[in-house]
Amino acid sequence: MEVRIYYEDTDAGGVVYHANYLRYFERARTEFMRERGLSVLELHERGSIFPVVRVEMDFRAPARHDDLLWVETEVLDVGKSSFVLGQQVVRAADGKLLVAARVTLACVGPEMKAKRLPPELLQVLNEG
Repeated sequence: MEVRIYYEDTDAGGVVYHANYLRYFERARTEFMRERGLSVLELHERGSIFPVVRVEMDFRAPARHDDLLWVETEVLDVGKSSFVLGQQVVRAADGKLLVAARVTLACVGPEMKAKRLPPELLQVLNEG
């Protein structure tokens, strides 16, 4: 997924504010699903919600105003009621890795109790 950095994304030092990467990762996860024929909204409406339960992020280099970035997502691990995605932010101009993350998501129902991953999501995740 492509992300352009705007002034509003940056901090007083002129670099992307660290918490904004979480927003970029969230968008990229939604697009990852959409590109594979799944709608996060439809899964939610059918009773499956996917909260983030763990995030590990390594900041390697800064992104700055007007940079064009690529946010990449890959499946690292799939369990019965959770999955782990690897996500990276790469600067498009030079391919430099800026941020790497490992994001764990759980599957819960409307009552916020763990449940098995829906079959259609499980299929997509196992295909990578």
